[in-house]
Amino acid sequence: MKTHIITTDQLDSGNNYVGSESLSDFAGNIEISASLGMVAFAGSLRASGWIIAQAGSGIEAGCGIEAGVGVKAGLGIKAGWGIEAGWGIEAGEGIEAGSGIKAGLGIKAGLGIEAGRGIKAGRGIEAGWGIEAGDGINCKLRVFAGLCIWRLPTEAEQTVTCKTFTGALAFGRLVETGK
Repeated sequence: MKTHIITTDQLDSGNNYVGSESLSDFAGNIEISASLGMVAFAGSLRASGWIIAQAGSGIEAGCGIEAGVGVKAGLGIKAGWGIEAGWGIEAGEGIEAGSGIKAGLGIKAGLGIEAGRGIKAGRGIEAGWGIEAGDGINCKLRVFAGLCIWRLPTEAEQTVTCKTFTGALAFGRLVETGK
């Protein structure tokens, strides 16, 4: 499987991808070189393999991001619509999508995870700061909110707020808005 590597010569002064290869439906892997900051794509970013942004680089797409295998970024991942990966989605900072986020296995972010609609992972979802879903949270096992080993968490940090909640809240406080 071929790999397209994005380097500084494929970016304009605003850090927008302007390379000659179309990456809206790429048959292979996409790799963004290290230390490029947030690299922007005007439309969709889609690869049949994986999409990786090395340390110090992130991904921002005007529409959606989709990978047959996984999406990983040293910085953040942001999409105007959805983010979907056959395996996992991981970002050193935040993950944000205007619509849904879906991964076959896990979703992990160093900071927060935010989706305008739903978040779905086959195994686990982990965020350093918070998880926000516009519709509801459906958990097959348990949810722990506000766990912290080095200080006492605030009440806000222990609160799960969502429209509807299905599953077991093992630690924290649940606020269902029903709206």
